[in-house]
Amino acid sequence: MRTISWTTAVLCAVFVTSTGKAEQVKDCAAPIQFPHVRLRGVYNGRQTFKTGEKVYYICAEGFTEAGNYKKRRGVKCVGGKWTKLKLNCTKEGITCPAPLVANSVMIGGEVPPYQVGHKVTFTCRPGFHLTGSEHITCGSLGMWQPKLPRCILLPMSTEEPFYDVELPPAGGCSRPAAIKNSNADLTEKYMMRKTFSSGDQVQYMCNVGYAPAGGSSYRTCRNGKWTGLFMRCERKMCGTAGEILNGEFSYTGVEFGDTATAVCNNGYVLVGQKTRNCLSNGWDGRIPVCEAVVCDEPEKTNAERSDFQEPPHTYRNVIHYQCPSGTLVGKEEIWCTENGRWSAPPPHCAGLVRSLRRTCPPPNVANAYWTHSHYPWHHYGDVISVSCTQGYVLTGPSAISCGVDGQWSPVLPECKSRKCKCTSCLCIITADIQEHFVFTYVFFFQNHCCCCDVT
Repeated sequence: MRTISWTTAVLCAVFVTSTGKAEQVKDCAAPIQFPHVRLRGVYNGRQTFKTGEKVYYICAEGFTEAGNYKKRRGVKCVGGKWTKLKLNCTKEGITCPAPLVANSVMIGGEVPPYQVGHKVTFTCRPGFHLTGSEHITCGSLGMWQPKLPRCILLPMSTEEPFYDVELPPAGGCSRPAAIKNSNADLTEKYMMRKTFSSGDQVQYMCNVGYAPAGGSSYRTCRNGKWTGLFMRCERKMCGTAGEILNGEFSYTGVEFGDTATAVCNNGYVLVGQKTRNCLSNGWDGRIPVCEAVVCDEPEKTNAERSDFQEPPHTYRNVIHYQCPSGTLVGKEEIWCTENGRWSAPPPHCAGLVRSLRRTCPPPNVANAYWTHSHYPWHHYGDVISVSCTQGYVLTGPSAISCGVDGQWSPVLPECKSRKCKCTSCLCIITADIQEHFVFTYVFFFQNHCCCCDVT
C-alpha cells in the first residue's frame, strides 16, 4: 500500500515494507561535479531528484571519451545517493607510439594514430615464441598497457662455440660456453675450471632478477659433449607497488626491470619519489603521498561567512557566504578547485545598512594574547589568532573573526591553567600594548607567579 501526503504539492512519498513499517523514499541532492566531466545543461539549476531518476554527463571541452563508454554516461538516484559514474574522459591529443616488437606480426587491432583505448594484437614469426601479453591497450598516459611483449628465438638452449688453449682429457669437455636466452650462468664453483672429465657435472644458477621455474640446473659431460640445460629462469615478480590514497600507480609491468609511476588524482599533488623500479628484492624507494592542493585565503569582502574555517583551504573545501541585510552579489558558495584557485570570486553585499556594520571590542580572554594590532576596536571581518600565556592551555578555537553584529565568532576561547607537578616557580609579567598610528600605550600590566614544570 502506498500513501501520499498532499498540501499544495507532493511533500513526500512513503511505502510499506513487508514488516508493515512505512519507510520514506529519499530524494537525491543535485549531482556533484567531476574532473573533466560536465553535467548536461538540461539538469542545471535543479536541486532535488526523485529516486529512480537518471542524469547524464558529457566530457568537458578539451577532453574526449576513452574507449566505448556510451552506456556509462549516466548515474541514477537510488535511496538518496547517486550511483558511481563510470565515464572516463581523457585529454584530447594523447596518443601512443607505434608498438614495435621485433620478429612479430600484428594480426589485429586499430591503425595509427593510436588513441587512448585502442587495442592491438600480436603473434610471433615462425621460429619464435611470445613472452608477455598478445593483447595491449593504449593507456591514458600515452603508454601501452601491459608492456610490449617479446618474441624469443626457439630453441632457447643454443650453445656458442668456446675456444680454450687448454685441451680437455680424452672424452672430456672444455668449460661450457654461455647459453643464449637462458638467463642463467655457471655457479661460481665451476667458473674457474677450464676442463672437465667425462661424467663430470656443472650447476647453473639464474641471473640476478630471475628465479628458477622448473627443470634441472645440472649439465653432464658425456664423451666430449655437454648435455642440454633444461632449467628455466623467469623474471621475478614484484607484485603491487603499493596503494596511494587519492592516487594510483601506472605500471609497465610487475616483473624485474619494470617500473611503476605514481599519478595523483585531480586536485592533489605528488610528494615523494614519482617512479619505483622492480628490482631483484622488490620495489625500490617508498610509496609517495598525494596531498590536496591548497588555495590562498579568499579576498575579504563585506559579505559574511556563515561557517568560518581556519586555513589552509584544501581541494574541495567550500566557503558559504550570506548578507545580514542587503542583497548578495555573486555566488553563495565558492570552493577550492583542482588547480589551486577558487571556483569564483567571493561575493559582496549590495545595499547593506551601514548601521549594522559594527566594530568588535578587544577579545576579553584571560591569560591570553593574540597576533593582531591591539586597537581598542576591531572591524568587521578582522581575524585574529589567540594563544595562551605559558602555564595555560587553549580550549576552543585558535582563530576568531569579528562578525557584522559586533560579536566574535564562532566563540571566544578560554585559557585554562595547566595541571602539572610543581617542580619550579616562574613569575610572569605581561603587558597589553595598544598600538594606534605612531603612538604606543601601555594599557595594563599583569604580574603573577605560577608553579609548574617548565620545559
